[in-house]
Amino acid sequence: MLRHAARRLATTRAAAGRSSRVLSTAEVPAEAATDSAFAEAWKKVAPNIETPATPMSLMQPRPPTPAAIPSKLTVNFVLPYKSEIANKEADCYGSWRRQSALAIHHLPMGTIAAKILPWEAPSRETLLRTINAALDDGNVDDVLQAFANYKTLHGLPEPRVLDRMIVSLSYASSRRWLQRAFDMVLSVYQCNGNLLNCGSLMKLALALARDQMPIPASTVVRIILESGKLPDVDMLTMVYLHMVKSQVGSYLAADVLCETCECFLEQIGDRRQLKKLDPIKSNVTLFNMVLKSCVDFKCMIKAQRIMELMSLVGVVADVNTVAIASLVFEMVGQRVELVNMKRSIDSFASLPFIQHYLYFYGSLLNLHFKYNDMDAAAQLLVDLYRQQKPRAFVGDSVHKQGVIQIGSGNLKTGFRIMFDPIKVDKGFVLDTESQFGLLAVIDGNIRPSEKALAKFIVGCLKASKVRALSSFLITLHKEDLKGPSHSDVISACILMGWLHAAHDILDDLESAEIPVLICTYMSLLRAYEKENKPEEVNRFLQQIQKKAYTMADFHTNPSFTIKDVAKIVKDEMPLRNSSLLSSLVQEIEHYSSREHLTFEFNNSILFFCKANMMDDALSTYKRMREQNVRPSLHTFCHILCGYSSLGMHREIAMLWGEIKRRLEYGELTVDRDLLDCLILNFLNAGYFARVMEVLSYMANRKMYCDKWKYKQVFLKLHKNLYRNLNLLHEKTEEQSKRIEDVRAFRSWAGVK
Repeated sequence: MLRHAARRLATTRAAAGRSSRVLSTAEVPAEAATDSAFAEAWKKVAPNIETPATPMSLMQPRPPTPAAIPSKLTVNFVLPYKSEIANKEADCYGSWRRQSALAIHHLPMGTIAAKILPWEAPSRETLLRTINAALDDGNVDDVLQAFANYKTLHGLPEPRVLDRMIVSLSYASSRRWLQRAFDMVLSVYQCNGNLLNCGSLMKLALALARDQMPIPASTVVRIILESGKLPDVDMLTMVYLHMVKSQVGSYLAADVLCETCECFLEQIGDRRQLKKLDPIKSNVTLFNMVLKSCVDFKCMIKAQRIMELMSLVGVVADVNTVAIASLVFEMVGQRVELVNMKRSIDSFASLPFIQHYLYFYGSLLNLHFKYNDMDAAAQLLVDLYRQQKPRAFVGDSVHKQGVIQIGSGNLKTGFRIMFDPIKVDKGFVLDTESQFGLLAVIDGNIRPSEKALAKFIVGCLKASKVRALSSFLITLHKEDLKGPSHSDVISACILMGWLHAAHDILDDLESAEIPVLICTYMSLLRAYEKENKPEEVNRFLQQIQKKAYTMADFHTNPSFTIKDVAKIVKDEMPLRNSSLLSSLVQEIEHYSSREHLTFEFNNSILFFCKANMMDDALSTYKRMREQNVRPSLHTFCHILCGYSSLGMHREIAMLWGEIKRRLEYGELTVDRDLLDCLILNFLNAGYFARVMEVLSYMANRKMYCDKWKYKQVFLKLHKNLYRNLNLLHEKTEEQSKRIEDVRAFRSWAGVK
């Protein structure tokens, strides 16, 4: 520009009508730098006020015009009422640009109004100034526009600029701007992920999660993990706190937590390097939060994997973990694990947080009922009635840790989680109400509810185990425990029409020499009469006569009738409906006589799959079908996980055919966790036709598909698959179909 100043100056003078002349050695006199026209106009308007300074008055008089083109130019940069640069010499080949930029840098931002000055081109410096000014003013549109221009012209800016942009956009109140910020991070990651800062990305992830945008939030966390860095655990906990509120967020939180643990476990070759995981290992709340969401949204496979990772990482669990792990075991049907955990808990002198163990005892009792093991249920109920109020820990029990055993302790595939019985995180609060309504905390003790008693009574009678019910009532009476009275139980059985069961309980109580009110006998006798059962009436009448001999009024007159007995029994009360009776009515409607068979078979299949004994697992499955026991969702989940651990992908493809048929017939409920596991296995095996089939099935039922996860697996294993295949190469019909499936997946996942 100024390099041609002499030529332009000469041209301008010629256009003004002056006589042109050749440059000579004679110097032209300098003109005074005054604005006389402005001064005269000012005096006419405000003669009493001193004439203010103008830009012209700040200019120095023009120096004489040299005879030849000078090597340096004199630069003056003047603003209204202020001079930034005065008589600054600069060479004609670029130094003036630096001087001008330096002057503008010292100007207040309001002066340039976050815009490029009229004479400036969109250079690197001007665009950076625009970005900084727009960030200061909170103008998101200008920030993103300037960033787009900068990226187009100069590539990506420095990390500090990106860091400031991400942090500033993270505090935007609009979801639209948060989405734009995420898009910007994604574009930077695709170009050069090393420019992104972990701290600013975590702030953006927290803002996205707080605004209930779990998919972008999880993607940002995954970008951090791919850089090989461990996110700030406290920030990560806050991100998960917002993500687990929704179903999709819970799926993603479980996946990201598994990926976090697996990512760093793969980097650790020596156990001494486990210190790298100390931040995440010491934060048990992180695992509790995600594990509880898996229970809430029935993510059975993910819940089991998280518990295994807790063991591998070395997390020391707390009382909340015991409660949540109990719910996981109950959901999967792992009763043996709960029984082993009970032995560990019973070894403590007392439990200081008894209300937190409500979930554990409730889960164990519910599994006893599901397995139709009434003897074990009776023993657990008696143990609960025996419990005393909690006391403080004494002696070595303070330092003793409990064990959560996952799988068989005799197998190498088993896992163990240590938990501290006096450790509880106050930042993570569980509901104090039982998950199944079987137990309740009363006066600091865990007590069975009427629903639990009703399930126990129904289970005993339906399984023809009246002796277990009688033994339970006898134990309560002999140990003077506060439980249901045997009279109430017998009366409820009579009202339900279970007369023979009531009669058997009476016989067992008599054999144990436990007194029963005569009115209970009378109620059963009247019920026999009402049912028109003369044989039972006569036989039971003899029993009542023997009972009456123990009464003082009949010692002298052994011959009497039932009417005489009725006159003597003064405390006889008519049978009345009770809350126990209503609970019995509800439970009898939901009772299934063959449900326990499904749980028993599933438990055997799970054991064989954990032990990598798939032949035995399949034999159990065949025997299950031969006995007309319908397989459940748990059955196929166990078999699928067993196949997956051994890499038996062909068998998984055949299993998918069986699952698909049962889904079509309505014999199975659709489970997103199962379908997700199928897709991962098919991707590992390269069965893209099956991958697209499962994806289509999920899309038709509007189930969330984790596109990022599937894309990363594809890029890791099949990045260059069929890329270099020439169209002219001869291909069979099967090969052509496979290529189409790969291209379809590439198109769906956005892989170029």
